[in-house]
Amino acid sequence: MDSLEPSAAPVARDPSRSAPPECIHLRSGTPCGRRRKDWSCSLVVASLVGAFGSSFLYGYNLSAVNAPTPYIKTFYNESWERRHGRRIDLDTLTLLWSVTVSVFAIGGLVGTFLVKLIGRVLGRKYTLLVNNGFAISATLLMACSLQAGAFEMLIMGRFIMGVDGGIALSVLPMYLNEISPKEIRGSLGQVTAIFICIGVFTGQLLGLPELLGKESTWPYLFGVIAVPVLVQLVSLPFLPESPRYLIFEKHDQAGAEKAFQTFLGKEDISREVEEVLAESRERRNSRLVSVLELLRSPSVRWQVITVVITMACYQLCGLNAIWFYTNSIFGKAGIPPEKIPYITLSTGGIEILAAIFSDHAPWIPYLSIVCILAIIAAFCSGPGGIPFILTGEFFQQSQRPAAYTVAGTVNWLSNFAVGLVFPFIQKSLDTYCFLVFATICLTGALYLYFFLPETKNKTHAEISQAFAKRNKAYPPEKKMDSAVTDDKTNGRSEPDSSSTLENFVKKRIV
Repeated sequence: MDSLEPSAAPVARDPSRSAPPECIHLRSGTPCGRRRKDWSCSLVVASLVGAFGSSFLYGYNLSAVNAPTPYIKTFYNESWERRHGRRIDLDTLTLLWSVTVSVFAIGGLVGTFLVKLIGRVLGRKYTLLVNNGFAISATLLMACSLQAGAFEMLIMGRFIMGVDGGIALSVLPMYLNEISPKEIRGSLGQVTAIFICIGVFTGQLLGLPELLGKESTWPYLFGVIAVPVLVQLVSLPFLPESPRYLIFEKHDQAGAEKAFQTFLGKEDISREVEEVLAESRERRNSRLVSVLELLRSPSVRWQVITVVITMACYQLCGLNAIWFYTNSIFGKAGIPPEKIPYITLSTGGIEILAAIFSDHAPWIPYLSIVCILAIIAAFCSGPGGIPFILTGEFFQQSQRPAAYTVAGTVNWLSNFAVGLVFPFIQKSLDTYCFLVFATICLTGALYLYFFLPETKNKTHAEISQAFAKRNKAYPPEKKMDSAVTDDKTNGRSEPDSSSTLENFVKKRIV
């Protein structure tokens, strides 16, 4: 087993090894211990290509079903009448349409459970590539459903597209978290949220009557999914695998060094590699933690609770109800039907702006537009991308797959609940339907204000220590504190209190 462990020797700087040509201008000239916050071109490409073929598709499929709703319901009616000789009753049609919308979340839940199964074998990058197979299958089913006269194909396509989304929203944040320096980890994670918003906006834009939002062309709305899939398939193979995965799972130190050089855009990556090696040596006898073990572990109890609450609030704040049923909401508010597609488009526009820059009289119905835009702006400029970042920051490498499984399960079950139940909530509470979401938002805000520590520019060890008092149990890293105590007893200077792992790294680097 020892022969498979990464070398413990410090990584020496090899003058003959050069940084990628396109990234030479980003080569760091700062002293050891300081990091440039520049984004290398490979890091930018990885985030853009990964997000375009993953989180963009998730956002697109949230909104793409909204515009053609009346045409799809007509298609369901015609299919039902052709088979049973009578038109479908209204309650059955509402239930069937709710299933069509919400089955996307059930697929996402299945995809979340598949992540741990295939992620360790294939790695982050190849899991994203293989995941495109689900997207292609779903595209063919949904785009051909009208021609085949089978609405079951549309429902099955939505389910498979959900599987794609479940895998993508677990693996992509993990990949971006592991290839980025901690100084820009939050900003890089926000790319996921921005592309979700762009995907929602694109679905709304293509759903306009002048484009694909017509009775004869709505299947092409789902055929568009093939474009980002193909872009990712031809681009992602040229980017490296996660260096942390290469060291922890494949024991490929040379490959990890090359990946670090590519993503960080500099030649001297000794600090980054040594940090991962130190963590690898610390956990050389550890294994991946199961979901049940994670839930039982007292040292991460409050991290798990925080992730669960954050993910639940992320889905139950009312945004998915807006994305799934925008036309219905505006129609109930009294907006003329011919204006609804264009007002719906404004919701997608405000999402992108907010995500990037983290704002019986005839005018009364339009007040609902202002309120909905305000909800979207507040969501995308605040919690839009945070839950996915927090999940990667709270847990050790061996705990992350299980943590993303827990987070994904809560995420997709909440998504399913909104998609299935909201039409009936709207029918029962009418104009007061969003009070349910307001209560959830208030409860979540109070919890996060009192219990969530700041994680910006902090290592995993520092974040774990912030939770330690509340957990009343210290994480495994604290076992190394005895070395610090010995140093102090022997008269040596006390290391900086930021992180035991950071201190170890600093001692090893010359």
